[in-house]
Amino acid sequence: MGAWGTGLYSGDFAMDLRGTIRAVARLPFPADRLVDVLCDTEAGAAHNPNDPDHTVFWLVLADQFWKRGIECPRARDAALSIIDEGRDRDAMAALGMPAPDLRRRERVLAELRSRLASAPAPKPRTTLKKPQAYLMEVGDCYAYPTSGGKNINPYFAAPEKIPDWHHDGWAVMIVVACGRAFDYLAWYRFLTIDTAIGEKPAAIPMDSSQLWVLRRPGTVTPLHIKRLRLEKLGAVAIDGDKFGAIFPGLKPGIAQAINDISIANQMNVGPHLAARWMPRPGEPREARTAYPTILGLRSILAGTDGST
Repeated sequence: MGAWGTGLYSGDFAMDLRGTIRAVARLPFPADRLVDVLCDTEAGAAHNPNDPDHTVFWLVLADQFWKRGIECPRARDAALSIIDEGRDRDAMAALGMPAPDLRRRERVLAELRSRLASAPAPKPRTTLKKPQAYLMEVGDCYAYPTSGGKNINPYFAAPEKIPDWHHDGWAVMIVVACGRAFDYLAWYRFLTIDTAIGEKPAAIPMDSSQLWVLRRPGTVTPLHIKRLRLEKLGAVAIDGDKFGAIFPGLKPGIAQAINDISIANQMNVGPHLAARWMPRPGEPREARTAYPTILGLRSILAGTDGST
């Protein structure tokens, strides 16, 4: 980030929003629907004029649509209004931007205004032709290698290239839910065992004393499945009603699907993941963001009485 964020993309929010727009632009929707999706994703910045990122949201949105050849009067007019009324200047001044940087920012916005005043050059937009296929199904169970509880980082071509990663154990995950954001972008939710074990399991751990940790949703690609070295152990039948009763109020993985947040971010287990982040059922939660847990799988399986 620049000292005072004089550039349109100097701040973290603007950079992240650019990536989100890139992902959302893959949806085969008209421009106004894309704007609705983005407004829902960043509701505070989009709808609240007092949000410090409000002007940045609309300026970046209009700029990205223009650069991608997406004609959208709604985004363009919002950005032009912000520039012409000096609202971005007021917002930056309120954040403490000094006068010299405010003048630099105004030059940046003058260039943006000049672009937005002309129609964007038509560009072919690469969109999804059909919904993303599910690569894993609810109930699928996988073992995967760990190093001190850390899974392989799939953004490296091979584990040998990951600093300080040495295979010394195994973890297990089981898919408990999946869905598609806007009927197109696939996401997955899963449980992991709490702590890595020394030997690769030969079957799905069914011990009633095994602590399972509910992780946040994420996305996955065939390449990541390969690099994570997931090995399928089998599958079980998850009862959606039982699961929902134990873990009520879970939000679907729409944000993760839009931002393409990999499941790899949620696959670390103990000892890397500290015990305080995964209290056993009934224990006090020391951390507000601790993960929910269950003992054994029986309570969420179809065809059982739900007892352990």
